Amino acid sequence: MRGLVLLIALAMPTVASAHEVWVEREGNGPARIYLGEPAEPLPVGGDPEFKNLVAPTIVGQARVRQVRRAGFIEAVVAPGDVRVTDDSVFKPWGEVGAKEGVVYYARAGRSQPGTRMAYEIAPLAAGANRFALRHAGKPVGGAKLTLVTPDHRSLELTAGADGTVTVPVAGKGRYLLSSAQVETGKLRVAGGPVDKLHHIATTTFIVP
Repeated sequence: MRGLVLLIALAMPTVASAHEVWVEREGNGPARIYLGEPAEPLPVGGDPEFKNLVAPTIVGQARVRQVRRAGFIEAVVAPGDVRVTDDSVFKPWGEVGAKEGVVYYARAGRSQPGTRMAYEIAPLAAGANRFALRHAGKPVGGAKLTLVTPDHRSLELTAGADGTVTVPVAGKGRYLLSSAQVETGKLRVAGGPVDKLHHIATTTFIVP
């Protein structure tokens, strides 16, 4: 039994870091909130860890009804870009004094420059292909980002010293940017205190 517990504890960081929360939205239609691996085909019924995505917070919009579908959560939200955050998907893991946690930040749309979440990938101008990664409002210079193209190819991008990166748009469909950063210190997520916090951000936009 102890070996099984140890195996689960060792596997949890891999699961948490490999998974991402992202939002998809067509026009001003309902937002669809996913948990999984966006570069991979979505399994029938959703990712096995989708059950852990229970009630993500839709930033700036109160009392939004969330409906659970097969593989995603659907929410009717106000027009414009959608921002979602959740620090309760995975409970803290690891030994006492070395606990780790994860908080997800997801955005759909590029109509509004600027950030409203603690960790966010935002366009520099409405409809722009150039984005900036910011943590607590400050640029994250030299950050590594991953771009998932409409044909599910993954491209690695590196932000400049000012935290900006240009997305090579080459056709119609959904584009997804993601980035992760680790913060250490006496921190907290919904499940309790942690000593290391993984910030994972995604931004999606659709080229019609």
